[in-house]
Amino acid sequence: MSRMLEEIRQQPAALERTLARELRRIERFKTVLERRKPRLVVLAARGTSDNAAQFGRYLLEITTGIPVSLAAPSVHTLYRARLDLREALVAGISQSGESTDINLVVERARALGALTIGITNEARSSLARLADHVLLVRAGREKSMAATKTYTGQVLALYLLAHALGARVRIDDLKGLPEWAEAGLALQPQIGALAERCRFIERAVVVGRGLNYATAFEFALKLMETCYVVAERFSSADFLHGPIAMVERAIPVFLFAPSGVTWKPMRQMLERLRVTQAEMHVITDRSNRAATRLPRAVCLPSRIDELYTPIPYIIPAQIFAACLAAQKGLDQDRPRMLTKVTRTL
Repeated sequence: MSRMLEEIRQQPAALERTLARELRRIERFKTVLERRKPRLVVLAARGTSDNAAQFGRYLLEITTGIPVSLAAPSVHTLYRARLDLREALVAGISQSGESTDINLVVERARALGALTIGITNEARSSLARLADHVLLVRAGREKSMAATKTYTGQVLALYLLAHALGARVRIDDLKGLPEWAEAGLALQPQIGALAERCRFIERAVVVGRGLNYATAFEFALKLMETCYVVAERFSSADFLHGPIAMVERAIPVFLFAPSGVTWKPMRQMLERLRVTQAEMHVITDRSNRAATRLPRAVCLPSRIDELYTPIPYIIPAQIFAACLAAQKGLDQDRPRMLTKVTRTL
């Protein structure tokens, strides 16, 4: 078994460990935020962590009503702009805590009056030292080049941040995430067979919406970096504004389709796609009965509220990327030209 698959399988335990060990810390941070509630949240990240930040933007705006911005690090690192961040919370998100530009964003934001927090897997990292507060992902050392367990750990940390900001994100609901993650792992035989069917693909389209927009981005990134598949990622709304024209029979389309407010536009798009004769692979759960009846649906057996689907939905996608890389004879643990820590300015 590859390290990537091993680490994918470690996620239920990593989620449970992160939740158990960080609850006290996040409750302390909640008291800080009650005294200093931000009018704006800025999330700074790169790569897989940036996909977690994209999820965080939707989660925090939906559940707290606080506007959220995704930082453009070059505004700080190259243009050296002075931003008024006196009533902002700036969160740096980095698996290693050693991303040069993210650390500079946090350092400058703190100097410019922001309250700062670092979300990282490394307690002794530069990010952990630079930020006012730290929220640790307790995933353990990640040895595979492709981030998997640290991604879901960051997503969990963002649920905890939403809780600290006053969102109706119940800790008891978060405690269900490890079990839902286990349910995703149980789908590996079905997903392995799907990867074998898709072993010759060179291009793909991945579509999500709302809270799972980031899930589409993260899955596409895994296809690109481990399988060398050119994977285009879209929200279903943007997809209909032109890119749908490129879909043809040879291009598989992967869709994240929970029940809830995003299902109606996703279903309408699926009906539009039928005329292309493209292979459509839907990741869903049994709460969405209409989606489970679709051909080639990958269905989690649990009923999951849409708010909590991003972690259990990405796990089958991670497994697919690992299995597809194996089918293609590629080493998913050591993709070409990549390093575990990327330092950019």
